[in-house]
Amino acid sequence: MEGKKTKLVIAIDGFSSCGKSTMAKDIAKRMEYIYVDTGAMYRAVTLYAIRHQMILEDEVSKEALVQDLDKIVITFQYDENSKSNETYLNGENVENEIRQLEVSNSVSLIAAIAEVRHHLVRLQQVFGNDSGVVMDGRDIGTVVFPNADLKIFMTADPMIRAKRRFDELTEKGEMVSLEAILANVEKRDHIDQTRDESPLVKADDAIVLDNSHLTPKEQTALVMQWIEDKIDKKDL
Repeated sequence: MEGKKTKLVIAIDGFSSCGKSTMAKDIAKRMEYIYVDTGAMYRAVTLYAIRHQMILEDEVSKEALVQDLDKIVITFQYDENSKSNETYLNGENVENEIRQLEVSNSVSLIAAIAEVRHHLVRLQQVFGNDSGVVMDGRDIGTVVFPNADLKIFMTADPMIRAKRRFDELTEKGEMVSLEAILANVEKRDHIDQTRDESPLVKADDAIVLDNSHLTPKEQTALVMQWIEDKIDKKDL
């Protein structure tokens, strides 16, 4: 498309299970930009902590995890079968495992640890050194890229988000209940918004995208229009 000559940094923040990653991947593909899934990075650290018995009854062995941060290597590799980037933890493809409910139940606890956030933010900023990147998470527009060209804050009704997550997991054959997923969504919302370190807040200059009642096609068209508007302004 004509606007590809101008590269933007696009920051997408918002609540869990809003479809941030799905939209970010789609936009990155359309614009031929780099996509960075920051949520997957926090999920990979969470999986590492679970595997090393660092999380017990909603309590994290923070000191042990912080000491091991340099041992946690997170990379993304393009997979021809799935046609998308998949997450690797110390050389192992963990894309499916990090999406399971066990990780979802603990990822907000891990993300609330200042040392973990500082460590991953540094890595994320390296990914985005050049323009032409789409990054989604909880603090991209406020902490990682406060000067992003376009900031989007995604939200949706909690029950709608829970139902989307329920459908996604049951389609994969997982035995989960809608009630448990709704409880997880509400718990994560509370932790994300009230944590001391980089809480989930809308950047002052972010555009709110409530997709409770939008189809994927309508959402994509809306975001692509916002991108075109930003490109037009930069080209003036």
